[in-house]
Parts: sequence; C-alpha cells; structure tokens
Amino acid sequence: MFIPLYDHNRRLHVPRPYVNLTIIAANILVYLLLQGAGDERAVGASSYSYGLIPVVFFDIRDLAPQLQVLPEWMSLITYAFFHGNFMHLLGNMLFLWVFGDNVEDAMGHVRYLVFYLLCAAAGGYAYAFLDVNSEVPLIGASGAVSGVVAAYLMLHPRVKIWVLALGRLPLRLSAFWLLGTWVVYQFVSAVVSADSQVAFIAHVGGLVAGAVLVVFLRRRGVPLFDRKLA
Repeated sequence: MFIPLYDHNRRLHVPRPYVNLTIIAANILVYLLLQGAGDERAVGASSYSYGLIPVVFFDIRDLAPQLQVLPEWMSLITYAFFHGNFMHLLGNMLFLWVFGDNVEDAMGHVRYLVFYLLCAAAGGYAYAFLDVNSEVPLIGASGAVSGVVAAYLMLHPRVKIWVLALGRLPLRLSAFWLLGTWVVYQFVSAVVSADSQVAFIAHVGGLVAGAVLVVFLRRRGVPLFDRKLA
C-alpha cells in the first residue's frame, strides 16, 4: 500500500530512543546470524525452532528433538524476531524506525519494551488461537509493529507523514488517514483473506493490544489524539 519514510514529529521526553533502536538491531542480527542472511535452510530451521507453531504451542504435538531449542511458551515472543526474507525484515523495520521512536517517547524506555513484547505476544496468541491445529510456523515482527502503529495513531493522528504511495509516488498525509486506512485494511484482510500467506490475524491481535495498552502505559500527562495541538 505505502512505504513510510519520515514523520514531522519531534520527541519531547526521550533524547535517543535506544530501546527502539535495540529492537531494530536485534532483528537485523537475528536475520544475519541465526538465519544466514536469508539462507533457505537456515530460515526453514529457525522458523520451526523459534517460530510460533499453534499445534506445538498448545501441546498437541511435539517438535522433532533436533528442533527443540526453547520452551514452547517462549515462541510467543521469539517468533517476532525472525523473518522469512529480506523484504519481510525491511518492511517491518522501516515501520518501526518511523513510528517506534515517538511511541517510546510517550511511554519511556522500560514501558515501551514491555509494550512491544506484549503486542508481539498478543499478535502471536491471536494467530495460534484462531487455528490451534495449524502446523504452519508464524515468524515476523508484524504483530508487534502493528501494536506500535495503533499506539502512534492514537497518540498522533494529526501528524504529517511522508510516504511512497504504490512504491513510487511521494505523498505527505496525516497519520489519521494514512494509518487509519492501513488499520482498516488489516481488519478487512483478516476476514476475507483467511488463507493468505500473510498472517493478518496476528496484525489484528497486535493492533488491538497496542490500542488498549497505550492508554495505560503512556507517561502521565501525555495526551491521546494530539489534544495539545487542538
């Protein structure tokens, strides 16, 4: 739909969003070191060892012994640091780069980290709960990133964002219209594209978690919906 490039939204509380930067760095390092920078065999093995597999998460089946690296419950978090290919990684990290710093600014470092991990877990659980017998592993930061997008939209709907529409047309649009359209697209796709390779239901889980959590985890005095701009 669009590629976010830059937002005109300065931080007020956090000089450097080092938690957001650390999360981005962790995703990149995992891709390079544990997934062989996209090596097909490494990506496949890591998807089963660290990805969220509903039938394994709910103890219906066990992984092969050679793939058992961590307790099953940890896959609710670890899946969010692995990606299927470079474009999958790049898309998620670009969204996190543009929107994550302002959400961290609104929450503070520790609360932002908790927020991010809870959104990842919510997205993963939504995916697993929808089809407990699925043997398809879920990987990718999309659920957590969706939570960040929801929080940003609730905090800063009036902020202008530069994007590339259709991958080539530069536009400057308000977050309300841009991200609001993206959110609606995720919900609609979760209903009409149930068989898609994209786990839209994980996006929805992250979005719902992000919208709820930002209300409670933002700093005291940080308004919702850009009320200070009114």
